[in-house]
Amino acid sequence: MNGDFTSVELTEEYLKKIKKDDQKLNAFISLNEDEALSVASLVDEKIKTKQKIGWLSGLPMAIKDIILVEGLKCTAGSKMLEHYIAPYSATVVEKLKKQNAIILGKTNLDEFAMGSSGENSAFGATKNPFDDKKVPGGSSSGSACAVAADLAVYALGSDTGGSIRQPAAFCGLVGLKPTYGRVSRHGLIALASSFDQIGPLTKKVEDAAIVFENIAGVDDFDSTIIDKESEVLSFLGSSLKNKIIGLPSEFFNEGLDPEIKKMVLAQVEKLKDFGLKIKNINLPFSKYSLAIYYILMTAELSSNLARFDGVRYGFRAENETLNEMYEKTRALGFGDEVKRRMILGTFVLSSGYHDAYYKKAQKVRQLIKDEFKKAFGEVDFIITPTSPFLPFGFGEKSADPLAMYLSDIYTVPANVAGIPALSMPIGEIKKLPVGLQILGADFHEKEILNLAWQMEKQSQN
Repeated sequence: MNGDFTSVELTEEYLKKIKKDDQKLNAFISLNEDEALSVASLVDEKIKTKQKIGWLSGLPMAIKDIILVEGLKCTAGSKMLEHYIAPYSATVVEKLKKQNAIILGKTNLDEFAMGSSGENSAFGATKNPFDDKKVPGGSSSGSACAVAADLAVYALGSDTGGSIRQPAAFCGLVGLKPTYGRVSRHGLIALASSFDQIGPLTKKVEDAAIVFENIAGVDDFDSTIIDKESEVLSFLGSSLKNKIIGLPSEFFNEGLDPEIKKMVLAQVEKLKDFGLKIKNINLPFSKYSLAIYYILMTAELSSNLARFDGVRYGFRAENETLNEMYEKTRALGFGDEVKRRMILGTFVLSSGYHDAYYKKAQKVRQLIKDEFKKAFGEVDFIITPTSPFLPFGFGEKSADPLAMYLSDIYTVPANVAGIPALSMPIGEIKKLPVGLQILGADFHEKEILNLAWQMEKQSQN
């Protein structure tokens, strides 16, 4: 900060704007006003006494309400956890707190992160800041809306099948899903444990790089973490000459809005200015990603959500017998989409169907992982659209779950394979933002951030 304003003044302005604008947008479920102002005052004192501060110190941000922050409600967008107070903070939150990041509040989401539109929250739908008659995408709807509407400098979301990247595309933001095992999941309420990842939503690529660098790394509480260096800022601006972009034909077929296809391919053509080469590739197994995802994800969530039974914590429906209490608690505490997916997951794990669905899906998942690994032996990046269509209207797809699930068709493969992926804005069609997706090999976040950063700079010239 150069002294033009204090962290307290900045925080007060954001809180004021939230109270004014969020009545219409519904990006936040709860605010953290007193603690936010207290931390801001601490940062101002550090600046005044010339103490060292971090990149994120004093910057107001927001956290998806499925990530625990000690002492604050964590609802997961569900009536089931409407009054649940987090007893500890997620590892990513602890890392941000060490930096004196200012947590403005917790953002809205599709219930238990199940949705692609932001319509499934028990606390009402979130609106798209570009057009309040359109959805902001999901499930990190509130986080994306908050950043796009200038209600937060940046936000954290979670991505199980595209829940950072799809709302980033719909709200004109940069959204990064790190490699599985790069960012700790400790303190993230689990949807599907082998898919979930926490990542940033920002307005600029450099901001995403800063946040990622500060939340990535080892954690004794998460056994899936793989220790890799995460210095990405110093890599921005590195040469792209002779690097190869892969364009998978399977991602540019029918079902893709022709105008989005044209815009993405035009953006790819401009990459030749950096000395990049373009190569058409095939990923034949990728077409099974969505089917594999909805078998394995529902199976995992049916196990993860079994803990919400009205006995240990959360909502409890009173009834005469234990079984009746279980049934009524889940009937009243969960929304329709959560119940739909739990039933699907229970079915694919049931006796007689486990081998036919779950076991076979795991085998095909490995084939998809192997396919991506082979592709990244031939190309350095893979570029696709983030979404096959523009932000859609409220209620437009909610009556047809399959149509809604197709929203994730381009984002799910990265979660199935566990590879990093980033969505960035490349323009607008009919005054609605369009996102381009960059996929990289395992632990190649700095490479995809570097490519995105240079593309962003090129578009600004």
